[in-house]
Amino acid sequence: MPPSPLHSPVRHTAAVLAPVAAVAAAHIAPAATWLPVVRRRFPRLAGVGHPAHVALTFDDGPDPESTPRFLDTLEELGVRATFFVLGDGVVRHPSVARETVRRGHELAVHGWSHDRPWRPAPADEVRALLRAAGAVRELTGLLPRWYRPPYGILTSGRWAAARRAGLRPVLWTAWGRDWTAGATPASVRSAVAAGLRGGGTVLLHDTDRMSAPDCWRAALGALPDIVDGCREAGLSVGPLADHGLPPARAGRSATHRPGCRTG
Repeated sequence: MPPSPLHSPVRHTAAVLAPVAAVAAAHIAPAATWLPVVRRRFPRLAGVGHPAHVALTFDDGPDPESTPRFLDTLEELGVRATFFVLGDGVVRHPSVARETVRRGHELAVHGWSHDRPWRPAPADEVRALLRAAGAVRELTGLLPRWYRPPYGILTSGRWAAARRAGLRPVLWTAWGRDWTAGATPASVRSAVAAGLRGGGTVLLHDTDRMSAPDCWRAALGALPDIVDGCREAGLSVGPLADHGLPPARAGRSATHRPGCRTG
């Protein structure tokens, strides 16, 4: 006798998978903020701060080959920035991280490693983010304030982990597309200028660890013109600490751990 339509294997499988699909959707839906059209609806998350200031940020370091060159160029320009570092990189290259702070720059958290969190794993997310924040604090003696997830993928698990770690998620309003093999200083300047306004946050990379080999040279070459363009527009350039963003609400664990246009 054939199974009743109400109790068919297909219906049973669908009933079993429905809660799983719902959890997965709730986990990944917040990551839509990676898209510019969505991110613009959340200006604080995108890094919109004081309208007379531009926040300059770098992802994926520290890198012993390339990061020091960015530090030298920023010193020549008289600019401080925020470096979103990976925890495993801080452990491997502690002297580079220390030198970044010694030169007056700000370290923020980019995660422990550069992974894509497609499957919900809330406990793992919390552990990894606390571990990364702890590595920064242990090395520098300073409690990090900001968090930018790899690829800008801010899932519900990463939201919760950031809150637990006392970190404020900050994405970006303009980027240089400096991670590609075809990037040049001119293309990076053009990409930044297309999206940047006063109060914006610029995303660049001080390493090619997760990008095309030597692509960091394009970002480095574009830096002077990016900074000069902002200054010509009457905008100051600096780290997120000077950008006027409110701090995150302290999570449970955080309390226990010490080319540019206006308009």
